[in-house]
Amino acid sequence: MPPPGRGIAGPGDDTRSAPADPTACFRILHVSTGNVCRSPITERLHRHALEERLGDVRRCGLLVESAGTWGHEGAPMEAHAATVLADYGADPAGFIGRELLDEHVIRADLVLTATRDHRAQVISMGHSAGLRTFTLKEFNRLVRAIDPATLPAPDLDLPDGGLVERARALVGAAAALRGWLLAPNPESDEVYDPYGAPITFFRSIGDEINRALDPVVTALTGVPAPA
Repeated sequence: MPPPGRGIAGPGDDTRSAPADPTACFRILHVSTGNVCRSPITERLHRHALEERLGDVRRCGLLVESAGTWGHEGAPMEAHAATVLADYGADPAGFIGRELLDEHVIRADLVLTATRDHRAQVISMGHSAGLRTFTLKEFNRLVRAIDPATLPAPDLDLPDGGLVERARALVGAAAALRGWLLAPNPESDEVYDPYGAPITFFRSIGDEINRALDPVVTALTGVPAPA
């Protein structure tokens, strides 16, 4: 096991509760540059949304983490990023920045990046990552075009509620749509870096990420956001 901060698990990382059988879980990896602004916000908002819909996310088989292509290894998230998470009731505690490693990509079932450049960097690492790597906004656009009735329904009789099978089917359907449902313009798939910006810009990026995540989490779980 790699040391905390470099490997899959570390303080504040729910992957320590991952099943021993890798087929029993579905790993979602959020990627940005430094892993101190965008990807921490996305990771923790994603976890928070899953908790709102499902309760104890450790039992649902969906594991959410993050890393940076030039990750600030061992660094806390930026203070403004933590403030944004608190605005949404999400928990910033215990976060540790990580550099993106081969093992993260290998173990991820879905990689969601902040920008097209991050997506290209992940895919260039190999590991057959192309069909499971999207920008966050790209994946948002694709899953909104998928009929939920075509996905496996949640099954409460299964240990993971049937969500691992559903998530894998969702990624396959999104990959099949990618060449057909194009972005209106390249910038529409980007989440811009707020590093060094005032809190107002961080909050606008947080709102952008939160809105992009909502249909993704709904598609993954089959459960809409609370009213």
